[in-house]
Amino acid sequence: MVDPRVSIIEERMRTIRNIVAVSSGKGGVGKSLVASTLALTLARKGCRVGLFDLDFTSPSTHIILGIKGLQPKEEKGIIPPKFEGLEYMSIIYYTSDYATPLRGADTSNVLLELLSITRWGELDYLILDMPPGIGDATLDLIRFLKRTKFLVVTTPSQLAFETVKKLTTLLKELGIPIVGLVENMKMDQLETIQGQTLKLGLVYLGKIPYDSKIEESMGNVDRLLKTGFARKMEKIATEI
Repeated sequence: MVDPRVSIIEERMRTIRNIVAVSSGKGGVGKSLVASTLALTLARKGCRVGLFDLDFTSPSTHIILGIKGLQPKEEKGIIPPKFEGLEYMSIIYYTSDYATPLRGADTSNVLLELLSITRWGELDYLILDMPPGIGDATLDLIRFLKRTKFLVVTTPSQLAFETVKKLTTLLKELGIPIVGLVENMKMDQLETIQGQTLKLGLVYLGKIPYDSKIEESMGNVDRLLKTGFARKMEKIATEI
């Protein structure tokens, strides 16, 4: 039996032109920072943008952006609050600062509910901050949101890239579009990851050098957008 929420999700997403899932093979590579900065950059360019934090393992976009005191409104569903030109929604509104130990059917149910009740309206881009790896949330997202394309984040670490190989191989087997790969926290001039990315048949969107000023910009949008990281993301955003 088909869950009626699936058809509601299709209707909710009908007015969104581009759905971009920012994903990674493992945690700690800067995925949430890429998602947040990408959303901000697109909004500053005049696009209508939504940012949806679906990282069940550790939602953090609200910390990166410094979002406090904002709550979604209930009106025939949930209307995301506005922040710095973004429509913003996060699982944090329902979990607060507690862990979310969801498994299997529970993950699917929560994702279905969040996607079906959230009213985005017309958007040029909906940026999804995904949990790392190939888990239930990623597989369900592919199933529920047919038009999603993935942007994959890695670091120069071979360990991080090995997990990226598995993720991108699965996506390609399922016929899911991959926008490309971003290499974050670059500290040398080696082109190892770029070469391996091209061998996988993926677009190498660019490298972002390690930026020591990122940590002090946490929670301050103006500071964040002045960092070298943000300047690199502005160039990458033109390829999305």
